[in-house]
Amino acid sequence: MQMSELTALLTPTGLSLLDTLDPVVSTADAARAVSRLRAAGHSPDLVSAVVGQAHLRAKAVAKFGDFAGRMLFTRAGLEQATRLTVAAHHASRMRTAGITRVADLGCGIGGDALAFAAAGLQVTAVDADEVTAAIAAYNLAVFGDTVTVRHGRAEASLPHDVDALWLDPARRAAGHRETRRVGPDDYSPPLGWAFEVAATLPTGIKLGPGHDRDALPADAETQWVSADGTVVELVVWTGALARDGVRRAALLLRGDKVHELTAADDAPDAEVRELGAYLHEPDGAVIRARLVGTLARQLEGGMLDPRIAYITGDAALTSPFVQSFRVRETMPAHAKTVSAALRARGIGTVEIKKRGMDVDPAAFRRKLALRGEGSATLILTRVGQRHLAVLADRVQ
Repeated sequence: MQMSELTALLTPTGLSLLDTLDPVVSTADAARAVSRLRAAGHSPDLVSAVVGQAHLRAKAVAKFGDFAGRMLFTRAGLEQATRLTVAAHHASRMRTAGITRVADLGCGIGGDALAFAAAGLQVTAVDADEVTAAIAAYNLAVFGDTVTVRHGRAEASLPHDVDALWLDPARRAAGHRETRRVGPDDYSPPLGWAFEVAATLPTGIKLGPGHDRDALPADAETQWVSADGTVVELVVWTGALARDGVRRAALLLRGDKVHELTAADDAPDAEVRELGAYLHEPDGAVIRARLVGTLARQLEGGMLDPRIAYITGDAALTSPFVQSFRVRETMPAHAKTVSAALRARGIGTVEIKKRGMDVDPAAFRRKLALRGEGSATLILTRVGQRHLAVLADRVQ
């Protein structure tokens, strides 16, 4: 969004148009809205801003629920924003640690600052982009003097009157290829600066869940967060915000349920076992946190292969940390062999999962002759040097 568009939007006319516009979900919805507003004589900047915001509000419902209808966004800000259920856990950790004043450096459109303020914290929110900072100020205005929003770079905006910091470094995307390895200086603020500051003041640093583990501070708590089955972030916690004896954590949010697995370090692998009656796939947060061995021992299971994150055993399990499958049979992971087996068993609907095999599930599916009323899960994996197809039924 350009400043001219935001200026046009932040007027009684602009905000009224936005609040009365029908939801803009598709390109057809957007085209109809643009045509109607332009025909009514509204300026191009205002129309672009209003229709763009209506579209972003519709997308933002997944992260912000009903609050999305009262917020403003930028496209990049919405993509990077913490969903409200996750931000609430950030705020809860701040409160539990006794934090009363927090600086949100790189606040974006204000997702985490919303949760901090709602939890009763005094918040200083800073963003380097002028338009984004202005949008954050709008979104946080409901909290009055509880929140102060500033435009500026995090490195030059470090307050001296706060108990803790929250940092959500933005990746500098310009000129980057998708295959290029992202380094510490590819973020704003740079991660080197962020880690240095985090060593002097209690801090939470939000990173992508696939961040290079070798580049993380050795003495910090690292927590991978999964929301409704998707790993959404890695948070580095330092100082009073890090828990004693915890260096690895996998936090799972499932609706209003919260589950966590913690350890003092990466977990050693569990023993390798032959495939049993059940195969269990750990949640991605458990895998990212390298706590599969801990989980396997808790579930009294073993690893199917020392390099593959599948747990196996003979007992049926109910655990929030895994998806479980009852094994029917196994066969070589060759498309012709699998196709013949599915056809013989009348399986016309199949869920394909894979781990440890360089195979495209969609391409593999196209090679299968799927006919019949039955359904099953097909798990393609590697055990030692063997490529194995496991025909199974989902239990949970």
